[in-house]
Amino acid sequence: MDIRQLTPTALWNNFADLNAIPRPSKKEEQVIQFMLDFGNKLGLETIKDETGNVIIKKPATAGMENRQTVLLQSHVDMVHQKNADVNFDFATQGIDMFVDGDFVKARGTTLGADNGIGVATIMAILQASDIPHPPLEALFTVDEETGMSGALGLKPGLLKSSVMLNLDTEEDTELTIGCAGGIDVTGAGNYAPENPAAGMGGYTLSVTGLKGGHSGMDIHLGRGNANKLMNRLLYQAADKFGLRVASIDGGSLRNAIPRESKSECFVAVDQAEAFKAFIEEEASVLKSEYASTDPNLQIELSASAAATLVLPADFQLKTLSAIYTCPNGIYRMSPDVAGLVQTSNNLSRVLIKDGTFSIQCLTRSAVDSEKMDLARAIQADLQMAGANVGFAGSYPGWAPKPDSDIVTLMRDLYQERNHSEPHVYACHAGLECGIVGANYPEMEMISFGPNITGAHSPDEQVQISSVQKFWDFLLEVLVKIG
Repeated sequence: MDIRQLTPTALWNNFADLNAIPRPSKKEEQVIQFMLDFGNKLGLETIKDETGNVIIKKPATAGMENRQTVLLQSHVDMVHQKNADVNFDFATQGIDMFVDGDFVKARGTTLGADNGIGVATIMAILQASDIPHPPLEALFTVDEETGMSGALGLKPGLLKSSVMLNLDTEEDTELTIGCAGGIDVTGAGNYAPENPAAGMGGYTLSVTGLKGGHSGMDIHLGRGNANKLMNRLLYQAADKFGLRVASIDGGSLRNAIPRESKSECFVAVDQAEAFKAFIEEEASVLKSEYASTDPNLQIELSASAAATLVLPADFQLKTLSAIYTCPNGIYRMSPDVAGLVQTSNNLSRVLIKDGTFSIQCLTRSAVDSEKMDLARAIQADLQMAGANVGFAGSYPGWAPKPDSDIVTLMRDLYQERNHSEPHVYACHAGLECGIVGANYPEMEMISFGPNITGAHSPDEQVQISSVQKFWDFLLEVLVKIG
């Protein structure tokens, strides 16, 4: 079935149009122009702010002019991830989507439903002539996925709304009323490569097939981190066989749990068979450990002559030790909200090659002081390896207000429509609500959306029936907001 034939047709057609445009974080020029053209063609007031965010304003339908103004908000950028064996150029190709039963998926890449479904939903409402609604402001932010610089750059005074509906939650039974803040931690520096000792053979070691996922929403699931698994192998092999590392290239984006890592390394020729047997044994151990969370984990070793230089021995030990001890995963659960991760870290990227190195993390917490404490702990860890450590992209969390008017309205309406209670909660992902709220503190906020699984990975998919449920719910909310 063609995606453009799905209902609601306006929403799905907008999603297809949007997904034809390359829109990675920090390279949103094409999608910004697309949104500006969209608003202008509708004859609506359309603004691009200094950061690149696009704001489109639509007057209320007849009889609803005196209602409070509502802000509909989603981000236009998407995470670009693909499987290693997929030939795809995100810079020039649109996402290759298909329908599989009740789901829309992409072939070997991320789908962009996060947050493209939200964007397409807002577009459908803006272009509709038969949907009743109060005065609307639509805010399409840039760079949500790699630093939230769009929301951070939003100035006070541009918006008049008293209620914000963020369309970036990924389970249709949930009403999100709070989220974690985050900060990027990066350790970087230089080293002097040297020749390996005589009598050493080169190898390529790879870790692939991990499930990955969203480093906030999925961090509690215990999935394997390719950077951690690779380091575990290298650290032990260095101790047992004198392995020397030539390069490590693991992970990609800060907000994605690393799925793959590759290392070029050297081992003495007379240790070759023992080294191969060790890797086979450890591969079996790791596959057993991660059988439930990452059943497709693959660890492969092959002879290679690609690398020529290795890390100095003392630098290698310090670096592998720092990566080994770097916190990853859950740091602390919330003592106040059952089942909620309060603080975590994702060891997202390790790149060591040709005399330079970079170790990148995304640290999240609902408590800003605890976020900074963990960031400083990681800073101290990486400094012991000789790294220059910097912080960037810090953004605040969003404090829940469970008794606000919009939460009460939507909770009661959800129950009335579905004959069940929604899950009203705070999430561990970063949402833009807290940042927008810093400049618009009187604005009530809530986040909701359709069922999206596998966000930030090529397994991403969105449920068609859930999109219909979400759409119908949103339209009734717009009617009932006072």
